[in-house]
Amino acid sequence: MAKLTPEMKEFIGNLKSCVVATADKNGMPNASFKGSLRVLDDEHLIFADIFSAKTRKNLQENNKICICVVDHKKMVGFQFKGEAELLDSGEVYDGVCAAIAGMNLNLPKPVYVVKTYITEIYPAPAARK
Repeated sequence: MAKLTPEMKEFIGNLKSCVVATADKNGMPNASFKGSLRVLDDEHLIFADIFSAKTRKNLQENNKICICVVDHKKMVGFQFKGEAELLDSGEVYDGVCAAIAGMNLNLPKPVYVVKTYITEIYPAPAARK
């Protein structure tokens, strides 16, 4: 079990995008940019699955996930590894759907919300200094 610190939560809250890495059942990797990453609580991150067919398929076959966040100007960031769960109903799903709709970007409703239980956290090399 790994827990997000207040500093990590603030860092994620200020992000514009992140990269999510998954792999299919045969280990073929896929990386995808996401713009909806949010902190759910001390142990979970969430993001909307809107146009993520490959990420979705991979997570249905293999729930392991890696989420990389970075501030390129400050050269700091984090890598969060964990296990993902695909949500298509419930309070968390409804909340993300409402947030996406409230952005007024004319995006479709998320197919799923990806809820990641964080098992490991690694600071980016520049953040270790």
